[in-house]
This record gives sequence, structure tokens and C-alpha cells, in this order.
Amino acid sequence: MEYNKRMKKFISTIILILLTFPAVFATNGNDVIGARSLALGGFSTTLSDVWSTNNNQAGLGFLTDVSGGISYESRFLLKETAYKSGAFALPTKLGAFGLSVTSFGYSAYNETKAGLSYGQKLNEKIALGVQLNYVNIKLEQDYGQKSALTGAIGLIMNLSKEIAVGVHVYNPTRTKFADYNNERLSTIMKLGLDYKFSEKVFLAVETEKDINFGAIARVGIEYNPIDILYLRGGISTNPTLSSFGFGLKMKDFKLDLSTSFHQTLGITPGISIVYQKDHSAKKVVNTNL
Repeated sequence: MEYNKRMKKFISTIILILLTFPAVFATNGNDVIGARSLALGGFSTTLSDVWSTNNNQAGLGFLTDVSGGISYESRFLLKETAYKSGAFALPTKLGAFGLSVTSFGYSAYNETKAGLSYGQKLNEKIALGVQLNYVNIKLEQDYGQKSALTGAIGLIMNLSKEIAVGVHVYNPTRTKFADYNNERLSTIMKLGLDYKFSEKVFLAVETEKDINFGAIARVGIEYNPIDILYLRGGISTNPTLSSFGFGLKMKDFKLDLSTSFHQTLGITPGISIVYQKDHSAKKVVNTNL
């Protein structure tokens, strides 16, 4: 009996946090995945990597190599609010195909999302992307579980060598999730821009608007002092979060670490590992032949 009371109290606390801090937790949304974006304050709209399968599918259009990755966040150091994700991208002559899977929560409350995505480069400067998602939410006791299909669409434009702009819309159809209270999955719109000061430094800004909540602003910066090391930092609003992290590039593998801080709920460490075949090494030609 005492155990059941504690469990009910804990579940009630988790649900209260989910309702109080919707911009911090998953709550039917489309949280970014990958520690690189997390260290940049959540910025993702112009980035092109394996995490584009979820963050902005247009980024797949600029990929040239097969890649896969896994990511983990320990949100506020609670195992019950852990956020796990994996992604795979396969570029082809017809465009790039991607798969992403995310999971948030624990046995009493869990959100799972699986998405198939496609990105196509229209020319050297513009790429488009789309995604079809299956979303499942499970809550023990009276709620049970619900599932739905929704989509996403994205665009990235390289306006110049220095400036890129990205647009992403998650659930543009406002998919209905439950009959009660006309509950729908979140519709989230993002607009982002990055400015490359050089090959080693770029500054990124982004705004996000969930139609049910206030707008979020983000600013992130990345510095690449040496070939294998990337230093990152960022801030975001509503709620106010500060973040930092670093990345290491080791031949075919990339390791990214991040930490974000919320003044009330505490810290959230994150880690991601990406495999991508490195074709940057140039073949040595024997000119004596």
C-alpha cells in the first residue's frame, strides 16, 4: 500500500512537471536530437547531419555519406525523464532517406516516435525534406495509450557562402490525437539562420513557435580551433536555458557532449555518437610513374 501511494504521488509529480514546463519536456512535440544541437541551445534548422532525419529533413539533401547515430539525455538527472534517440541516413542518387526513433519517459508514462524521412537537393543552394511520423503515448491507469500519424516538412537555403536559412514545420496538418477536449499533437514552426564568420566559427539564431505556447528564441555559437575539436555554447528562452558542450571528430566517429542548465530544475547532460565514413583523406598520387 505504501509503495502504491508513493508511485501515485511520483506519477502525479511527473505529470505536473510535464504540464508546467511543456517547452522543456517532450509532451507530444518534436524535440531536437543530437548533443551538437543541444549544446547550441537547441538550434538545428540549418544543420546537415544524421540528426536531420528528425530536426530538419531538408538537411538530408546535402548529405553524401551513409551515417548512423545514437543519443541520450538525462533530463535533470532523472531516469524517469530520460530522452533516447537513434537515427540512420542513406544518401542515394534519388535523394537521401532517413529513419529516426525517439523515446521519452519510463514505464508509467512514455512517448515514442518513429519517423521515415526523405531529403532532396534541388540545386547546390536549396534542399527540401519531408517526414512521416508514428507517435505513441502511453500513460498507465485510466488513460491507456494513444497513437497517431503525422508529418513534417523542411527547407534549407544557402543564400551565400556565409549565410544559410532554414525553415521547419512539424505536424502542419494539426493531427487530432484524442476526442477528449479536441486534443491534438503539437504544431511547431521554426525559422533559423546561421552566419559563418570563417571555416572555424559560426553564429546561429533561431525562433520556434508552438501554436499553443509562447515563442522561443535561441542563439548558439560553434568554434573549431583544431581539426578534431569543436567548442559550442548557446542560450534559449521560455524557459531560460543555458548550454555548452564540445565535439570530437575521430576518423569515422564523432563524439558530442552537452550540458544545459535550468535555474529551477537543474542540469541536463547529453551525449551522442555518430558513425560516418570519412572520405576527406586525399589519395596520394605517385608522380614518378
